[in-house]
Amino acid sequence: MRFLISGNTDIGNTKSTNQDSLSLKVMNTPQGRMAIAVLCDGLGGLEKGEVASASVIRAFDEWTRTRLPEFCDAPLEDHVIRNEWDSIVQNQNRKIQAYGARLGIKLGTTVTAMLLTQKRYYVMNVGDSRAYELYNGIRQITTDQTLVQREVAMGLITEEQALTDERRNMLLQCVGASEEVYTDMFFGETQRNAVYMLCCDGFRHEITPEEIYQYLQPDVIFDEASMNRNSRYLIDLNKQRRERDNISVGLIRTF
Repeated sequence: MRFLISGNTDIGNTKSTNQDSLSLKVMNTPQGRMAIAVLCDGLGGLEKGEVASASVIRAFDEWTRTRLPEFCDAPLEDHVIRNEWDSIVQNQNRKIQAYGARLGIKLGTTVTAMLLTQKRYYVMNVGDSRAYELYNGIRQITTDQTLVQREVAMGLITEEQALTDERRNMLLQCVGASEEVYTDMFFGETQRNAVYMLCCDGFRHEITPEEIYQYLQPDVIFDEASMNRNSRYLIDLNKQRRERDNISVGLIRTF
């Protein structure tokens, strides 16, 4: 299986800084080619969200460079990736909290990470950035760690009500601003001729899942140019519809 990657980010209409951070890589391993993508959305309501998001990205980049090769001489196991990534998040939570305490500020970030191997995908999530699989339709892999999503799960509000609820951006936790962080992990089979997408909440508020699938499905993106072109179109569409947040999207196309 081959992988193509594409990442795009935009400061958006109203922000003075872009607090999103994004990393995508394809690498050769003894188990064949793999792709990894990590997206972090620094919290706009807190100070130096861009510092928090960049710190988590650097930690995952370092893990990919130094730790992942150690596990590739034998088949990867779900619990290994879970434990490794949870350790990254716990360390970053302590590090970012300590940094904020020294400066007398509070900062934090979401994180969504995805590793695609020849057979399996591994996804971790903290916060409300998301991972999707576009393959015979669009499917959300992650579950938002938000107040409204919890109320949907409890049957207190509907999915439709959640879309416009004024509390939709209230996170239950994030890396750096929570005393304890609990990571969610998701596992599944990597599909050939599919698109795997990571995005921040600013990418999805003003456009529909149907529009995302229309422009990012595997039938219409087939090289890096088309991936970037269609991603930029959807970013610009968000801006035209007056999205106020930073806007970021990362894509992995499988062949």
